[in-house]
Amino acid sequence: MQRNHYFLLSTLAIALLGACHQGKQQDKKSKHEEDSIAMRQQYANSPVLDGKTAISHMVFDKGLEVQLVATEPLVVAPVAMTFDEAGRMWVVEMTGFMPDTAGTGEDKPDGKIVILEDTNRDGIMDKRTVFLDSLVLPRAVCLVENGVLVATPPQLWFIENDHDKPGKRTLVDDQYAAGGNVEHQPNGLLRAMDNWIYNAKSDKRYRKVGNKWLKQDTHFRGQWGITQDDQGRLYYNNNSENLLGDYFPPGLGGTNPLQQRAAGFDEKIVPDNRTYPLHPTPGVNRGYQKGTLDDSLRLVNFTAACGPLIYRGGLLPATYAGNAFVAEPSANLIKRNILSDSSFVAKGVQAYQGKEFLASNDERFRPVDLVTGPDGAIYIADMYRGILQHKTYLTEYLKNEIKMRKLTLPLNCGRIYRVIPAGSHPANVALHPDSLCGLLLSNNGAIRDKAQQLLIDHHEVSQAPRLRELLKDSQHPFTQRHALWTLEGLHQLNPEDLAFVWQQPDPSLKVQGLAALSSVLNSGNAKAVVASLDTLSDNSYLAPVVAYVLPVLGKADKAAAARLEDKMIKAYAPNRYVAAALVNNAVNREAALLKQVTAWNPDTTLVLRKQLLAVLKNLDNKANARKMEALRTSLPRGYKIFNTVCQTCHGKNGEGIASMAPPLNESNWVNGNKNAFISIVLFGLTGPVEVHGKVYKAPEINGDMPGIGASDEFNDADIAEVLTFLRSAWNNKAGKITAADVQQVRKQNQGRQKPFTASELPK
Repeated sequence: MQRNHYFLLSTLAIALLGACHQGKQQDKKSKHEEDSIAMRQQYANSPVLDGKTAISHMVFDKGLEVQLVATEPLVVAPVAMTFDEAGRMWVVEMTGFMPDTAGTGEDKPDGKIVILEDTNRDGIMDKRTVFLDSLVLPRAVCLVENGVLVATPPQLWFIENDHDKPGKRTLVDDQYAAGGNVEHQPNGLLRAMDNWIYNAKSDKRYRKVGNKWLKQDTHFRGQWGITQDDQGRLYYNNNSENLLGDYFPPGLGGTNPLQQRAAGFDEKIVPDNRTYPLHPTPGVNRGYQKGTLDDSLRLVNFTAACGPLIYRGGLLPATYAGNAFVAEPSANLIKRNILSDSSFVAKGVQAYQGKEFLASNDERFRPVDLVTGPDGAIYIADMYRGILQHKTYLTEYLKNEIKMRKLTLPLNCGRIYRVIPAGSHPANVALHPDSLCGLLLSNNGAIRDKAQQLLIDHHEVSQAPRLRELLKDSQHPFTQRHALWTLEGLHQLNPEDLAFVWQQPDPSLKVQGLAALSSVLNSGNAKAVVASLDTLSDNSYLAPVVAYVLPVLGKADKAAAARLEDKMIKAYAPNRYVAAALVNNAVNREAALLKQVTAWNPDTTLVLRKQLLAVLKNLDNKANARKMEALRTSLPRGYKIFNTVCQTCHGKNGEGIASMAPPLNESNWVNGNKNAFISIVLFGLTGPVEVHGKVYKAPEINGDMPGIGASDEFNDADIAEVLTFLRSAWNNKAGKITAADVQQVRKQNQGRQKPFTASELPK
């Protein structure tokens, strides 16, 4: 019924459009009109193409070539991949993802970690080894020392590699992916330049030191996929944002738990979210909603952005160096962005208007992960599935689209492609232990990363003298950074190394030295370091990073840290980046610092003052911890749904997440008219919404909140309980909502598919 209704509406719209163009215009239809008319016929079926045929359905940049590296049955439903030193590819297969629109059997342990190998060196994988099987929705893999980090919700495991078979297992984190759902759980496991392992959809980082695994707080980042540039800065995105990222090294900040968002982290690097699909793409979750598709039924803006990659491979033409590539599987394309720096601020624009780096008219082409290979090529993991949307948010509209074009099956496909210069024959570089230092000079960032990691994993402390030579090689700035962090990873970095770095003219190298300071600073060498920091703080480019190392300095020399902090307050209080770093340093003394700042300068518009006031407001969250624990007991189903659905966008403390969703704590919508609140959760909310007197709208946040009323996962009693939970959580003090209330709102809006706007809801 809904399918026919949608088709009739589409046909009626086309007919009315045609009636307005009689006479001479009757036979002159625009391309968009022709697409709209032909789309249902052309895409009545979505045929399954073999890997090589699928390439012929792609359009990509002139001068490049797409090659098929692996296809089913060698690989199935790949979602993440990485390379080892032998050039073998380790692939995560999430075969259990959405077997049908109800997610039937999603908890079946059929996921795998497999090793793909090119035994005859012809560029095509021909050997498959299953390293690990019987996994439920695995999502990330990372190679460390003699083993493999594997993320399988909710645990993170380290599994030793015993001749390509799993050996001893160590539980690294039993809460790695606790809460959330398959679309909103930590992933990535990126070994960054600073030797820590970072994640998307997470505020934790990890590192192996000896036989121990360290776990530390860091900034919350992204949703699916994470990458780094040649300075070790991290980039990521959420499903509707092209590219987000950091201006500063990733290990800085994340110290103050009350600081929700620090300026310079989680910044909008490329604010343009427009997409240009090669063909009509009606099969997106909110395709019925005005503005989601254009008049040719093509996706207008990102809705499933993932798998970002900063290209550092050195194989593609020089114009691609440092570009950011982002996958959009809903529209069957890969976006190219061109980045640039202004001071320490990174910004970017789309490489093209009206077209994409790579796009396909095959609806099942689902690029979800992009990596640079040891040959310098861009590798693409194509899940090759009909269903991309998880059941939690699946709308009736998209269920109908899936049914119409029979997108549920097959479930046994998957491809990996690589993009290279046309006609080239790149070869993998052998990473021999005796040549690792030399490989830090490679023009391929993936090779430099791997060489650094292997030097550390093999504990090559004897290479410290050679690494110091490379640290002084100013002709190769990328190599200098890797040499510094390799010394740090080997625990061979010393204050003299940093003193040398801080005397160099390259300010970005000085930043690396500041970021590495925590590895060498102690009470014995603090006096000499303080003098350097005092000088470096006079440079506005370096000042935010100097302020971020104040917590480290405070542990070694509290008085010196206080003096430097006071100096930076008076010099940089209006600077939002330095202010954020000073707030990061003010753990448990935010009120005292606010008093100090106010006594010095009573200006209420001062940036530092505003940031301190915002953090002090978050102190309420600590007081609410006991209340939340009681709600967990009294409303267990509501608590669980909050943690699997709501908190993924609105935050664990209900204060919202930048670029994703506004606060729930003290929200006028949560605490107000219960029928309006029920309507939002059942059907969703679109467009600007006012919370706490502030108007939230795209692109500041995701412009749409999906409803869960069409999900088979939750009944009306479940929905009533999570709404009651939210109306009781944190500082909220509203009344109970019953299953009968939910049923009444459903009845009043029977047949509705589209989300509400704020103006449509009862006050």
